[in-house]
Amino acid sequence: MRTKLFISVFDMEIGGVERSLINMLEGLNYEKVEVDLFICHHSGDFMSLIPAEVNVLPEIPAYTVFRKSVRQCVRERRYSALLIRMLSKSVAGTQARRRRLKEGPGYIQMQLDLKWTTRILPPIKKHYDLAISYAWPHDIVASKVSAKKKIAWIHTDYSELEIDNGIDLAVWNKYDAIASISEACTDAFLTTYPMLREKIMLIENISSPTFIKNMANDVTPLAEQVDQADQAAFTLVSVGRLSYVKGFDMAIAALRKLHDKGYTHIRWLVIGYGGYESELRKLIAENKLERSFLLVGKKTNPYPYIQACDVYVQPSRYEGKAVTVTEAKILGKPILITNYATAGSQIIDGVEGMMCELSADGIADGIERLYRDAALRAQFSTYLKEQDFSNVNELEKLYGVM
Repeated sequence: MRTKLFISVFDMEIGGVERSLINMLEGLNYEKVEVDLFICHHSGDFMSLIPAEVNVLPEIPAYTVFRKSVRQCVRERRYSALLIRMLSKSVAGTQARRRRLKEGPGYIQMQLDLKWTTRILPPIKKHYDLAISYAWPHDIVASKVSAKKKIAWIHTDYSELEIDNGIDLAVWNKYDAIASISEACTDAFLTTYPMLREKIMLIENISSPTFIKNMANDVTPLAEQVDQADQAAFTLVSVGRLSYVKGFDMAIAALRKLHDKGYTHIRWLVIGYGGYESELRKLIAENKLERSFLLVGKKTNPYPYIQACDVYVQPSRYEGKAVTVTEAKILGKPILITNYATAGSQIIDGVEGMMCELSADGIADGIERLYRDAALRAQFSTYLKEQDFSNVNELEKLYGVM
């Protein structure tokens, strides 16, 4: 008998978490497990990458409401969800003002919306041996799925999130185990939830070097940018959601500083999409970098861009463990990352790449050093190309739980 495995994720839009899920699904031994994948909202370019062995469960309309606008909720007559949304916004706003949160009420509003909306959702009828909540929202597997054991995955630095920890703790307590993607991510989580130490286990994001290298040779996308920037330019590439957390505003300021110092042939391509795009485009225009700082948009296959760059840059304010940094390692690219709290789990500084100060000045200084020192870039690349970054054996930990 194969183990009955349930995996939940919100959607399959392009992102690091979703990409790591695809890699995990590719690595599973389907002689041992049968997998039901529950996707709240059947959307996203990664839907087409789900392995054929995976049974994708039908979409349940009630589960799609979490990211829908007020207008959509009204149009679909989801009045209970709409009332909860309004109440969540009011309560979260009060908390945010009282705590003077830098990022406002957004995270707490999301928590309250999840907590109360989950109560009115229909349960998943089938019983499983193991249920995995691979990403937000974790409330669903905690409350709506019947399973012998349950695991929730954490992908971010919880010490940086401005949330209601009491609401989160009530959800975590419903799980038998919590899977962390790195030691640094674990340490950050336990600073917030030290009482959960016995539940946490390390299961790194699964990497498939063969898959990534094959995808990297698929096309030559930099030719698409020939009308916007000189193809002979020194090219930086970053991949990530367009959000404040990813630090692309600092990246724009850093490139402006480099241009002011005379490095006008350095260009920066950002692969991704998100709600921060309009703010970034405004910053790009204000800094007169329209031909040099290019928002390429979302791409199902970002690997040819990484393959073609001179340096891969991760300018984040915080991360759990960025999947794209590991992918840049696999492709042997020199790497520069900001010194966010969990950065030490991403690269060996001075061996696999460089860490820089978490600021526009720090990013600019790091890029300038790598630009001027071709030997250092070659040293990083040579080292990375000699390493084996395959880690499918991490799944043995999951089989152990089962």
